[in-house]
Amino acid sequence: MLRVAVVGSGPSGVYTAQNLVQLDPGVLVDVLDRLPCPYGLVRYGVAPDHEKIKSLQNNLRTVLEHERVRFLGGIQVGPGGLPAARLRELYHAVVYCVGAATDRHLGIPGEDLPGSWSATQFVSWYSAHPDSADDGFVRDARSAVVIGVGNVAVDVTRMLARGPAELSPTDMPQAALSSLSASRVSDIHMVGRRGPSQARFTTKELRELGGLPNTELLVDPAELEIDPGYVEPAALPAVQRRNVDVLRGWAEAPAQDAPRRIRLRFFLRPVELLADGGRVGAVRFERTEPDGRGGVTGTGRYEEIEAQLVLRSVGYRGVPLEGLPFDAASGTVPHLAGRVLRAGVVAPGEYVAGWIKRGPTGVIGTNRPCAKETVLSLLEDAPVLVRKELPEDPLAALRAEGIEPVSWTGWQAIEQAEAALGASLGRSVVKLADWESLLAAARAAGSQQVS
Repeated sequence: MLRVAVVGSGPSGVYTAQNLVQLDPGVLVDVLDRLPCPYGLVRYGVAPDHEKIKSLQNNLRTVLEHERVRFLGGIQVGPGGLPAARLRELYHAVVYCVGAATDRHLGIPGEDLPGSWSATQFVSWYSAHPDSADDGFVRDARSAVVIGVGNVAVDVTRMLARGPAELSPTDMPQAALSSLSASRVSDIHMVGRRGPSQARFTTKELRELGGLPNTELLVDPAELEIDPGYVEPAALPAVQRRNVDVLRGWAEAPAQDAPRRIRLRFFLRPVELLADGGRVGAVRFERTEPDGRGGVTGTGRYEEIEAQLVLRSVGYRGVPLEGLPFDAASGTVPHLAGRVLRAGVVAPGEYVAGWIKRGPTGVIGTNRPCAKETVLSLLEDAPVLVRKELPEDPLAALRAEGIEPVSWTGWQAIEQAEAALGASLGRSVVKLADWESLLAAARAAGSQQVS
C-alpha cells in the first residue's frame, strides 16, 4: 500500500491529496501542516469580505475528511521540527506544497522604515495568522500608499476603505476589527509603475473598489492616456480591455464629496521612502513612460505622495527548503513534471506542487492541473517506490519522537471555539489570532488523539 506525505494543506496540497485518492484506490495520504489549521491561503490570504471565495473551504474539507486522508497539523518540517530526511524515511513519497512564503522587496532606500510593510504582513494581521502581530498598521495614519496593481493590492486597498458596518459580519479577529474601525486613513493611493492595460488585477476585483460606501474613486485621465493600450484597446486581451473600460468610466465620472478617497495612479515608480519623525512620511516616485517594448523607462520627473502607511504588493517568492534543491533565480524547486531534480537527476520519492513548483502564478484553480501532473508522475513511479520498507504507521513513529500532531478533531474544536467567540462578541465566527488560543482550543477537545 502506497503511503504519501503531503506537506502543506492549502489548495495545492489538498488537490494533490484529492488526485491521489481518486486515482489510486489503495493510497493512504497524510497531509501535514505547520499550522494547527488547514486550508493555507484560503484561510489566511483570502480577504474576509470575500465570502464566496472563502466558501472553497467546504470543498477542501470534503477531501481532508476522506477515509484515506489524514490531517496532521502543528508539524514543522525542517529546522526546529521534523527533518525532511526523516520524513522521507516514514513515507514512500513526499510531495511538498509549501507555496511562496515570502515577499518581493522594492530594493529602495527607506523601505525598512517603521510604517512600511509588505501587503502580506497586513493581510496576515487582519486574517488572524498566528505568526502575525498587531503592529499598529493604521495607528496615526491619515494617508496610505499601496504599491502594486494586482488583486492583493486591490484587497488591501479595499480593506483600508471598509467601515465597521461592513467588517463586523466577517470572521476578522476582534483586534483588527477594532483597529480598522477606528482608522483615520482617508486617502489611499494604489500606485503602479506601468499603465492600466498592464495591471494584474481582475475586472471583478477592480469593480469592487467602485462600490464601497462613503468612498470616492479618483482616476487621472492624463495618466491613463499615457498608455497606448488605453488609447487603442481593441488589440488588448479581454480582461485588460474590460479593466480599461472600468477605469475609463471612473475617469469620466463627476466628482463626489465622500469622507474617503481611493486614488488609482499609474506610470509612477517608487524610488525612495522618505522619513518623517523616525517613520515613513512620504513616498518619492519617478514618472515613467512606455518604452515601446512592453516595459517602462524613467523620465527624470519626480513626485512625492504623503503616506504614514506604505504597503508593498509586488509579488511573492518561494524560500529554500531544508534538504531540497532550490533555484534562487525563480524561487522554485527544480523539477521534471513535479519530480524533484537534484543536479538534473530525478530524486526518487520527492515531488513538488503549487507555487514552490511553478512560481507564484495563477489563481486558486490553477493548482488543480498542477497537482494532477505531479500526482500522475508519482503514481507512475509507485511500483518502484513501494519497495521501500516503512514503519507500520508513520504516526506512531512521530509520537515516539515526541511529535504530537493536531488532528482533524482538533481543528473542528478550533472551529467551535471561533464560533463561540463570535457569539460572545455579537458577531458570527471570529478567528482565534494567536498560537496559544489555537492550541488551547485543540487540546481542550482531546484533539491529539489522531488515529
